[in-house]
Amino acid sequence: MMMDKLQRAVRTKSLFQANDINSPVAGIRRRVRSLFRALKIIRTLASFALYVYLDFRGWLGNSEEKREARLRRHAIRLRERLIKLGPTFIKIGQALGTRADLLPIQYVDELAALQDEVPAFPKEEAFSIIESELGCRPEELFAWISDKPVAAASLGQVYRARLKSGPEVAVKVQRPRLNETIAFDLQVLRRIARFLERYPNLLRGNDWVGMLDEFDRVVHEEMDYLAEGNNAERFRENFSSWPRVHVPKIYWEHSSARVLTMEFIDGLKVTDLDGMKAAGISPRTVNELMVQTYFKQLLEDGFFHADPHPGNLRVMRDGRLAFFDFGMVGHISPKLQSQMVSAFFHLLDHDINGIVEDLISLEFLSPDADIVSFRKVVADIFTRKLNLKLREVKFKELTYDLAPIVYEYPITTPARFTYLMRALMTLEGVSFVMNPDFNFFDVARPYARSFLLRKESALLRQQVMESLRDVRSGRLQFSRIWNLAKAAFALYFQRA
Repeated sequence: MMMDKLQRAVRTKSLFQANDINSPVAGIRRRVRSLFRALKIIRTLASFALYVYLDFRGWLGNSEEKREARLRRHAIRLRERLIKLGPTFIKIGQALGTRADLLPIQYVDELAALQDEVPAFPKEEAFSIIESELGCRPEELFAWISDKPVAAASLGQVYRARLKSGPEVAVKVQRPRLNETIAFDLQVLRRIARFLERYPNLLRGNDWVGMLDEFDRVVHEEMDYLAEGNNAERFRENFSSWPRVHVPKIYWEHSSARVLTMEFIDGLKVTDLDGMKAAGISPRTVNELMVQTYFKQLLEDGFFHADPHPGNLRVMRDGRLAFFDFGMVGHISPKLQSQMVSAFFHLLDHDINGIVEDLISLEFLSPDADIVSFRKVVADIFTRKLNLKLREVKFKELTYDLAPIVYEYPITTPARFTYLMRALMTLEGVSFVMNPDFNFFDVARPYARSFLLRKESALLRQQVMESLRDVRSGRLQFSRIWNLAKAAFALYFQRA
C-alpha cells in the first residue's frame, strides 16, 4: 500500500514540480493549467450530476418505458462528456462498461460501446518523442515513415514505416504529457471520491477509491510500451504451437517505454465479413478460432488479451488470426482457473446450488449473505435462462439479468474480474457480428473435451477437485463431485 502511494506521488509530482526550480515561469504556467484542468473535470461531472437530478425531478411518476428512455439519454450524455474529458475518462468509461453492479444497465450498455478513438496529435510532437526516446530523428531511423498516423487512440497513435534493413513496421508513439495528465486526473477523482465517502448512500457501499487505485495500476501498465512488448512475446510463445495464430514481431532496437516498433500486418478487420468472403476465408471458422484462443488463454495460460475489439484483431490474407495491442492484459491464478472450470460444468449441468457456491468462492457474494433466499433468486434467473437451449444463452444478457439483485444482496464484482468481464463481453459482441448463431457453449464443448483429456491438465484437474470443497465448512462435497462427473461425461458425449 505504501509503495502504491509512493508511486502515485512520483507520477503526480512532475505535474507540479518538474522544472519549477530551473524555470519559475514554466512552473506557474503548469500550475495554472492544472487548476483549469481540475475546474474542467469538476464542472463537467457536476453539471452532468445536476442535469440527471433535475431531469429525474421533472419526470417522477412516469412509466417504465419513459424511465428507461430517460436513463438511455443520460447514458449517452455521460459518454459524450467522458470523450471530451480525454484519455483518462475514456479508459475509465470503458472499464465501467462491464460494471452492471455499479451502474444502471442503460449506462453499462452505452459505455461498453465507448470507442477508444480520439483526434491525432501533431506529427511534430510525435516525431519529437521518437527522437527523444530513441536518440535519432525518424528519418535517420527508418527508410521512410508516413506523415499521418494510420490509427489514433487515447494513449497513443501509430505510424507506418519501413526499417532500413527492409521490413515494414508499425511505430506506436505515446501521447505527449500522458503520464502527467492521467496522474493529475486520478488525483482529482480520488479527492472527489473521498468527499463522496461522507455520503455512503450515494456510493451504495462501493469502494470507488479502491477502484480508482486498481484503474491507476492497470492504465500505467498499459502505458509502458516495453511491458507491452514483453506481453506480446509471452503471448507469441504461448501460441507457438498454433500455426493459425500470429503475433507481430517486436523490434527492440527501435523501441522504448514510449515508442514501440513492431511488424506491420496487412489484414482485414474481423468484422469485415465481405472482405473475408471475397478472400475465400470463412468468418465462422475465424470466429471459432478466436474463441478457442480465449479458452486456452483463460483455462491454460492464465494470461489473456483483455481488449479483443475489432481494432486489435486482424485476419491475414492466408487466414491466420493476428493479435495486436498487448498493453491491456489480464492474469488468472491457477486457483481461479480451477474455479472457472468448476463454474463452467455447473452451468452445463444446470446445478443451481453449485452456481451459488461458485458466486461465493469467486467472491461475488459474501459468505455471510442470506444464502437460502439468494439461492431462490438465482434459481429463478438461471432456470429461465437454462430452460432455453444453452446455445440461446448470452453471457452479456445473463450478466444484465443478475445486475438488479445487487441492490438486495451484498454482491459486487471483484476488481480482478473487471477486465476479464470486459474481454468476454467484447469477445461475445464481436462473435455475434462474425456469426449471428454464435454461442460460447457450442464452441466450448470440443475444446473442453480435449482439455479434460490432455495430460498437461492433470494439475488443473486436481485443483478443480480442491475447488469442490464447501467454501464455508471446507469439507469435500461428494454430491458436487458426482454432479461434476456427470457433467463431464455428458460434455464428452455431447449430451449437455
